[in-house]
Amino acid sequence: MMLQNREGQRVPDVSFPIRVGNDWQTLTSAGLFNGKTVVVFSLPGAFTPTCSSTHLPRYNELAPTFFANGVDSILCVSVNDTFVMNEWAKDQEAQNLTMVPDGNGEFTAGMGMLVDKQDIGFGQRSWRYAMLVKDGVIEKMFIEPEEPGDPFKVSDADTMLDYVNPAAKKPDQVVVFSKVGCPHCARAKQLLSERGYAYVDLPLDNTVRGKVLGAVSGVMTAPQVFINGALIGSADQLESYLAAA
Repeated sequence: MMLQNREGQRVPDVSFPIRVGNDWQTLTSAGLFNGKTVVVFSLPGAFTPTCSSTHLPRYNELAPTFFANGVDSILCVSVNDTFVMNEWAKDQEAQNLTMVPDGNGEFTAGMGMLVDKQDIGFGQRSWRYAMLVKDGVIEKMFIEPEEPGDPFKVSDADTMLDYVNPAAKKPDQVVVFSKVGCPHCARAKQLLSERGYAYVDLPLDNTVRGKVLGAVSGVMTAPQVFINGALIGSADQLESYLAAA
């Protein structure tokens, strides 16, 4: 494939037709990049497994941290049309990202990243990569290795954030396993909200709750709170954890 690292070069000068509501509008390279610090991640296609499960969601999750560390915008580029990209953005709730539909592949070709995926019925698509662009000039590229399939090793959001600022504080990942109508669960969620934690609430019904909680925490009662992969435990244990933090 002979993929090209274009660090030190300007991004391609391209216009992107986009659909906003019922109207056609145009994004341009100048408008997207000039005078800005921009993170770009490009991927093979909207709604595809790795793109939807990991690549895009983590950039969207870390976007506020990127913005707090000098990045003005985050662009998701794919060789898809604007209607597909708009629907994917809705499906992913990608409110922190700018979706860039490179439907004709002009930007991707100009980056030297257009690859042939006819074997899986995709036609010409983008190789997976990410880059940091300052005032239209590419400072850093993370290009996935030229291996069969769809490697995803270096273009991820965490790798890019570590380059932008290795000391950046990433948002905590918090899950509450709960049951409906449980006052202790409500207290745990209130404690988290008061301390500014954004959490995912996973209510479990009676038929599976004991088995699920027993398997993941060793305790069969709700709530069970996890923060960054560590079991914190019940509402009382969460309160003690937060008091000591």
